Amino acid sequence: MIALDDLDRLLLRALTEDATQSAGALGRKLGLSQPATWRRVKRLRDAGVIARSRVDLDLEALGFGVTVFLGISLAAKGRVALAEFERAVAAIPEVQSVQHVLGLYDYRLRVVARDLADFERVLRRRIMTLPGVGAVDANVLLSEERRPGPL
Repeated sequence: MIALDDLDRLLLRALTEDATQSAGALGRKLGLSQPATWRRVKRLRDAGVIARSRVDLDLEALGFGVTVFLGISLAAKGRVALAEFERAVAAIPEVQSVQHVLGLYDYRLRVVARDLADFERVLRRRIMTLPGVGAVDANVLLSEERRPGPL
């Protein structure tokens, strides 16, 4: 674990808002020089604090107006059943994330679809036919508020 000072935390907050900012622009916001900012970002990357930078797509603008969270319980438990399920679910493009969880379900999936009819097609033809699927519980996303994180 790396020790973070207040400037590191401010830098991380600024990057979570917009990871495309240059070291010069970040430095101006934080009162640092471009080289000092670049060294801090590099140190945070090298330490694994900054794991990667991603593009945040607007799914509605791309035609995916429905997001559904699925709770999946597998009929059979065990290493082979988990591996088969994970391998098969990874091939479904509408599945945005797969979380192996502890509790009521074995897995939690985030699934996007164009509309409810499209989601029903994905559910019936792709998800319900996955190896080992027992019970499925669905929650349709109504709205989402993004939080900046624990910093």
